[in-house]
Amino acid sequence: MTPHEKPPFIIGITGGSASGKTFFMKCLIDSFKPEDVCRISQDNYYRPIHEIPRDENGVENFDLPETIDHHLFAEHIAVLRAGREVHQKEYTFNNPLIKPEILVFEPRPIIIVEGIFVLYFPDIARLIDLKIFVDAKEHVKIKRRIIRDNNERGYDLDDVLYRWEHHVAPTYDKYILPLRSEADMIINNNTRFDTGLDVLVGFLRKKLEERE
Repeated sequence: MTPHEKPPFIIGITGGSASGKTFFMKCLIDSFKPEDVCRISQDNYYRPIHEIPRDENGVENFDLPETIDHHLFAEHIAVLRAGREVHQKEYTFNNPLIKPEILVFEPRPIIIVEGIFVLYFPDIARLIDLKIFVDAKEHVKIKRRIIRDNNERGYDLDDVLYRWEHHVAPTYDKYILPLRSEADMIINNNTRFDTGLDVLVGFLRKKLEERE
């Protein structure tokens, strides 16, 4: 990035597990040209499986802040902000059938940072220019989580419900929900989020125009 070039505008998208962050983010990204937006996700910054804490029943709990290498995540966001590309190994959620790739993130005028803990960690939150909280009712999130974890991660129904009750819900109440009030914009995602998306897209297009 040259001395006269404006730094990227960084958006943080957070919310409870299965609140619809990923789909909202996809719709947001699809509203712009590929060269205008870079997306970097917390999902690729989980610590190795042997470092993941276990609950009282010996089940790995991936829904805790300490499962994320937030120092590296923050470092990579700062590198993108400075105008340099980032390389990070893909996290495959311990699926042996998937060979991880090396992901390349290139700096863009708009950088989207996504994950349930992006507002929780101060070293990440301070890098974010606009904080978005995607909200959804409990029964909506549970339904989405069951479908996602079965299709993408191979978890059966009992496993999904156990993790929801013992890991996901307590984490949301303790770490995520208290940060809702710090968001600049709340997206209601129980059914459709068209209005909120349109407002955000309009705002970001103005930001892009200001760079020209």
